[in-house]
Amino acid sequence: MSALSAEGNVVGYSPGSPTVLRILLGTQLRRLRTEQRISREDAGYAIRASHAKISRLELGQVSFKERDVADLLTLYGVTDPAERAPLLDLARQANAPGWWHKYGDLLPGWFEVYIGLEGAASVIRTYENQFVPGLLQTPEYARAVIKLAHETTPDAELDRRVALRTRRQDRLTGDRALKLWAVIDEAVVRRALGGREVMRKQVEHLLEMTARSNVTVQVVPFERGGHAAAGGPFSILRFPERDLPDVVYLEQLTSALYLDKPTESEHYMQVMDRLSVQADSPEQTKRFLERLLSV
Repeated sequence: MSALSAEGNVVGYSPGSPTVLRILLGTQLRRLRTEQRISREDAGYAIRASHAKISRLELGQVSFKERDVADLLTLYGVTDPAERAPLLDLARQANAPGWWHKYGDLLPGWFEVYIGLEGAASVIRTYENQFVPGLLQTPEYARAVIKLAHETTPDAELDRRVALRTRRQDRLTGDRALKLWAVIDEAVVRRALGGREVMRKQVEHLLEMTARSNVTVQVVPFERGGHAAAGGPFSILRFPERDLPDVVYLEQLTSALYLDKPTESEHYMQVMDRLSVQADSPEQTKRFLERLLSV
């Protein structure tokens, strides 16, 4: 199915999601290029760019110049104005700034991509072995986590970083509430970041969040020993648009990896499924968190 309807509208498009528009357009351009058996190198030459830029465009990781899209469409044999118009309009829409634009001075480019994906996703499954997932953090806990990497940052900037993190949590409410399924290692709730009282409030917040129908939390207890995600934390993002592949997000210290090939995402989904079986059930997790508070 095409990402564009016969009327030229984006199927499943949600206003305010420029990142998903870039991905939709990139997906269409990649399909057109491969159908014509044109290499990324040749496509890059047509727009005076490298094959690496074509790859980033097709993954929706960078903004589009309308002239570049027009040149690529010509190269790919899309010359009918009626067929070109919706794709060129999509390029214009995809360049609109997201709500997080005002925090651009705080965000590295690789993480700005993730926030856009997070805002467009319908389901996120995540595994964490060190910190409570950002979408489930209290402001006090978030501040403690942020200070680990920004120890000398002025309070005013810390406040903005915390505000950015809590603003992202709006995705868990409203008509298009995100479904979040988080599996966390027991060490996450045992490590008292910010002090005992901050951690207590964080555990209470986790319990409150698990009462929501769109939030599932599971803890992998120490007694399980090793488990399927020995390699570290990761997230899998799924989108309502059927043309969009699942994206696996792997964060590193100064960069991130985004994997969207089906063979890669399927592997991580299998690992996540095994983790969910190895972890305590949601009800067992609730009782575990309640016991933590009673100590």
